[in-house]
Amino acid sequence: MEFFERPGEGERAILVHLDFQVEDAREELEEFKELVLSAGAEPVAIVQGSRRAPDPKYFIGGGKAEEIIAIAEVKEAELVIFNHALSPSQERNLERLLKCRVLDRTGLILDIFAQRARTHEGKLQVELAQLRHLSTRLVRGWTHLERQKGGIGLRGPGETQLETDRRLIGQRIKQLNKRLEKVRRQREDRRRSRRKAMVHAVSLVGYTNAGKSTLFNCLTDANVYAEDQLFATLDPTLRKFDVETEFDTILIDTVGFIRHLPHSLVASFRSTLEETQEATLLMHIIDAHDDGRHERIYEVNEVLKEVGAHEVPQLEVYNKIDLMQEAEPRIDRDELGRPLRVWISAKNGDGLDLLKQAVTELLQWQEAKQRGEEATFGRLSSRQHYQLKISPMAGRLRAELFDREMVESENVLENGDCLLDIFTWPRQMEAFCRQDGCELIADNDAIRL
Repeated sequence: MEFFERPGEGERAILVHLDFQVEDAREELEEFKELVLSAGAEPVAIVQGSRRAPDPKYFIGGGKAEEIIAIAEVKEAELVIFNHALSPSQERNLERLLKCRVLDRTGLILDIFAQRARTHEGKLQVELAQLRHLSTRLVRGWTHLERQKGGIGLRGPGETQLETDRRLIGQRIKQLNKRLEKVRRQREDRRRSRRKAMVHAVSLVGYTNAGKSTLFNCLTDANVYAEDQLFATLDPTLRKFDVETEFDTILIDTVGFIRHLPHSLVASFRSTLEETQEATLLMHIIDAHDDGRHERIYEVNEVLKEVGAHEVPQLEVYNKIDLMQEAEPRIDRDELGRPLRVWISAKNGDGLDLLKQAVTELLQWQEAKQRGEEATFGRLSSRQHYQLKISPMAGRLRAELFDREMVESENVLENGDCLLDIFTWPRQMEAFCRQDGCELIADNDAIRL
């Protein structure tokens, strides 16, 4: 039995948007339109208004309700979508009054998530969120079943149809929670393995449609779905991130956040969002061209706080500078010289080298912090010049240095040894010198360009 059905694409919808005096109750109209289009609905009219507070019974006033009824008849609308969270009783009362289906902001976001889920885990998470949302709204459309079942083959233990559905939904929620708990344990095992192998995890976070997936593809040569639409990415993707640090680094693309993200989604996607909590570094992707970027930054940080990731070191990445006039790629630093924010364009590739540099510096700082060497951060986070003597037996090391583009010049000595001038980080130099056939001849005090 299907407990919920997603509306078919292309449904004619009336959008309802109200302005309230209370800041927490306000939503954005343009974002609402993008959500509706992302869900595949066809907006035929927008009804706007302002109220001091929502009406307890219908959320909107009687005049607005009559306006919606008239528009629905003329436009042949099948659906009315509210840019607000409706209570179950308000949703039920509105459907009776308007004589058509009613969807609130939470249901709309859930619908988009249902369309975007591709992996088994993603589908489980979406179904769990939908069932949690539906369980409070079962009375909608079931009033004719508010009686005990009867008839041949339908006589039961005396429970109503509504009670049966609640019991079945409760059982399904328990099954989903068990499956997701297994997935959560598997994710934790993988994170434990990464920690044991000293692998850095850099997680991309940010408001939906800020350009996370486009940037992810640029940095990792991946082929993640990236479109100019809300919630283009739902399932997390992991790829190796090629930055020159002491340990390997992976980059994680995550679901975008949004204002007033439904709590049922946060709860259902907790195992996915835990990737941000366990990350070494968060890259907070921000649409630099968005006039409301400060509010977006606040909303993202609120969700990070809710999942316990607010204390993870964060690098702000201001994306889409190609849409701004006279904006150049750059790194902004704090008073200690640590990168705070980087200005880039993932679409054009401008500033990606600066972004890698900033990420490398911050990961080097994390490594220094773990060793209790924060005071030497400046030395450890900058590459320096060295001269190495490599024996013919260490050909693999020589090839690695050339592959990493660290070699600036090479001289072959009479005995076959190679004298290399290289440019790298101190911790990498220590690792090289521990290998057989490698000898440090001079450090940065002896070699200057």
